[in-house]
Amino acid sequence: MSQSIKRIGIVTGGGDCPGINAVIRAVAKTAIYQHGLQVLGIEDGFLGLLENRMIELSSERVSGILTRGGTILGTNNRCDPSRHYVGNDEDGNPRFEDLTDHCVKVVKRNELDALIVIGGDGTMECAAPLVKKGINCIGVPKTIDNDMVGTDITFGFHSAVAIATDALDKLHSTAASHHRVMICEVMGRNAGWIALTSGVASGSDVILIPEIPFSIDVICEAVMSRTHRGRGFSIIACAEGARPIDGEKMATNVDPTLPDPIRLGGIGAYVADEVGKKTGIETRHTVLGHIQRGGTPTPQDRILATLFGHHATELLMKGASGRMAVMREGKMQDADLLECAVGQRLVELDHPLIRAARAVRTSFGEYAANEA
Repeated sequence: MSQSIKRIGIVTGGGDCPGINAVIRAVAKTAIYQHGLQVLGIEDGFLGLLENRMIELSSERVSGILTRGGTILGTNNRCDPSRHYVGNDEDGNPRFEDLTDHCVKVVKRNELDALIVIGGDGTMECAAPLVKKGINCIGVPKTIDNDMVGTDITFGFHSAVAIATDALDKLHSTAASHHRVMICEVMGRNAGWIALTSGVASGSDVILIPEIPFSIDVICEAVMSRTHRGRGFSIIACAEGARPIDGEKMATNVDPTLPDPIRLGGIGAYVADEVGKKTGIETRHTVLGHIQRGGTPTPQDRILATLFGHHATELLMKGASGRMAVMREGKMQDADLLECAVGQRLVELDHPLIRAARAVRTSFGEYAANEA
C-alpha cells in the first residue's frame, strides 16, 4: 500500500458522456473513505490544469451525482498541453507551444501526488507527456465510441448505444408508415461500434461502419430486395466515419487549431440522396449528433463507471504508476497508459456481431465476394 499518496487530482478530458460523474464519485469516495486522501477536481480538462483551476471534492460535493449525465468538473476537447494553441502568426497560420513543463509545475504547486485521468485515447495521449515527466497518472477509459486500446469496454458506450437504438426503433414506425428508407447517422469517426451494436439491436437492414467501405449499388440492391419481398421500408444505421469504396470520409469543417482538426458529417445525407435517386424510393436521413452524449447513464454504465473509478483508486494506492484501469474478459485489470494512448480499437472484420448480422441478412454495403 502506497504511503506517499496524500492528495490527488481528478481531470476529465475530451468529449462528455454519461457516466463521468459516476467515476468522479467512485474515485472521490474511495479515496476519502478508504484511504483518507484529499481530492481536488480540475475544471474543464487540461485547460483547467494549465490555468490552475481546481476545486476540492468532498464526499458531500460528489453525493447525488451518480445518475447525472455530463461532468460536474466540465471538460475540454480542444486543449493539448504538449501542443497548445496560442494564436496565429503574422501569416495567419496557427502557432502552438509545448506547455507540459508548466502543467508539471501546477501539479507540484498544488502538491498533487497523482492524477486520475478520465478520458479516451486523445485524453490519454495528452496525459502521456506528463507521465514521461514523472507525474503519476492513472487512466480511466471513457468514450462513447468504445475504441480504447487495452480494454474490452469503455463506460459511456452502453448509454450511447441505448440512445441510438431507441432512435432507430422510432424510425421503424415512421419508415413503415410512409414506405421510406430511413437513415440514422450516429457517431463513430474511425470505429463503428455504436453503429454496429445499435444496428444489430434495432434490426437495421443495412449497417455502415468505417471498417467496411461500402458500395451505394450494394446498398440499393439490399433495399430493392426488401421491396421485392414485400417489405415496405428499410432502415440504415450509418457511422459518421463510414465511406464509399471509392471515396473518402466526409467532413463538414476543418479547424487546424484543434488536436483533431477534421469534423466529420454528411455521410447520412449523401447515402440518402444516392439511394433515393437510384431506387426511386423516398429516402430520409437523421443525424443524432450530440444527443448520443447526453442524458442519464444507463444502469450498466453507472455500474461500470463505479467499478473503473474504484479500481483506478485502488491501483494508485497499491503503488501503480502510469497505468490505466481496464476491463478484460469481464474482470477489472490494468494496462500501460502509454500503450493505451496509441491507436484505436477498431471493429474486427470477423467480429461475432458482424457474423450474426450477416446470418440474418443484414447488409454492410460491401460486395458479396467480400462477404464470403
